[in-house]
Amino acid sequence: MIGSFRRVSTPAIAEPAAATWSNCLVVGNEIVTSGVTARGRDGAPIGGASLEKQTLAVLKRVVEMVEAAGGGVQNIYKLVIYVTDIARKDEVNRARAAFFEGIYPCSTLLEVKGLVFPDLLVEIDAFANFSVDRHVRH
Repeated sequence: MIGSFRRVSTPAIAEPAAATWSNCLVVGNEIVTSGVTARGRDGAPIGGASLEKQTLAVLKRVVEMVEAAGGGVQNIYKLVIYVTDIARKDEVNRARAAFFEGIYPCSTLLEVKGLVFPDLLVEIDAFANFSVDRHVRH
């Protein structure tokens, strides 16, 4: 049996016509994003040189994609966060704490040598599922 599969887009996040990737896919009940960054339409990073502000901008974009897919922040259960300077991890932690409530998503934090543009400090892969509700406590 083949499950459903669809590409999701939102005007809030540019997806070039010639892109060789999808920003967001829905596969069955799963919502999966490509690495999301804080690169603004003007080419500058949203949040400037602040890792915390860039992380907040990325998380906002992740939620915009999940919402465009028909879900919400409560459906996000896993983040893979790539940073260019692991010594600044406290900024990422503050952004997660400011953004999520209740049960936090699982998260992996990795330091990488660089991202696609040198002024970007963080990139996040996100995973959500329509059947997950982190706000429900068991």
